[in-house]
Amino acid sequence: MAKVTVLGQGAMGSRMAISLLQAGHQVTVWNRSANKTLTAAQAGARVADTPYSAVPAAEFVISMLRDDAAAKQVWLAENGALSGMAPNAIAIESSTLTVATVKELAQQFQQRGISFLDAPVAGTRPQAEAAQLIYFVGGEITALERAKPILQAMGSTVHYVGAIGNGMVVKLAVNSLFALQVSAVGELINLMHQSGLDKAQAVEVISATPVCSPAAAMAAKAIVARNFAPLFPIKLVEKDLNYALDSFAISNREISLIAATQRNYAHAVKQGHEADNITGIAQLFESTVA
Repeated sequence: MAKVTVLGQGAMGSRMAISLLQAGHQVTVWNRSANKTLTAAQAGARVADTPYSAVPAAEFVISMLRDDAAAKQVWLAENGALSGMAPNAIAIESSTLTVATVKELAQQFQQRGISFLDAPVAGTRPQAEAAQLIYFVGGEITALERAKPILQAMGSTVHYVGAIGNGMVVKLAVNSLFALQVSAVGELINLMHQSGLDKAQAVEVISATPVCSPAAAMAAKAIVARNFAPLFPIKLVEKDLNYALDSFAISNREISLIAATQRNYAHAVKQGHEADNITGIAQLFESTVA
């Protein structure tokens, strides 16, 4: 049993905290909005008032936050977690950030002599709830070996990808690939429908071909069912694509597929679909065909 702190109790962090509790670990949680800590508290977690007060006894500190700005604030501010952590603790950054921010955070931890793992995840709420997240981990292998039982309490697979920053590179590539596929599928479904095909029949046939990935097939079925309940909201997809463009230093955004896809999701946000699931991108391509 380990003492673990989870910073951030949104859709993912709250489920990760529950998985850790179910695995028998002692868990402390913190969230900017205290009401979001209620689920973990009712399951047995201790609730802290600040990131600083959440970490002094922790052996492992996990961050699952919205973006670069939140991560920097929670780790590095005056009442941030870094200044309160024990020297032998391990920080695990699981938020989706830019590679530059991950490296900046790692440098700050290195100066304090505290181990830091770049460990974002693939998966959304159902995978977090089932402890089936997939980890992409960059950092010192010795730190990963210590942290692996903690990660395995929340995930099914842990991929070690080398140096700090590499975990985030893989994560941004995975999210970009998913966003590209869903946008393409959404457009193609509507183009086939405009050409006279029934949407459900078109998806059934396309999904049965070797060119259609399991993720694209699942997204296509959700699009036909108009299931846009948020698991991976469009606003976060658009943020992650921006982070990919910045992290991969894509300068020619006129020919980049990632840039073109980012523009689609940004347009969807402007059209009022920001809270819809990623599959809601299909609404951009809909015509008046019934």
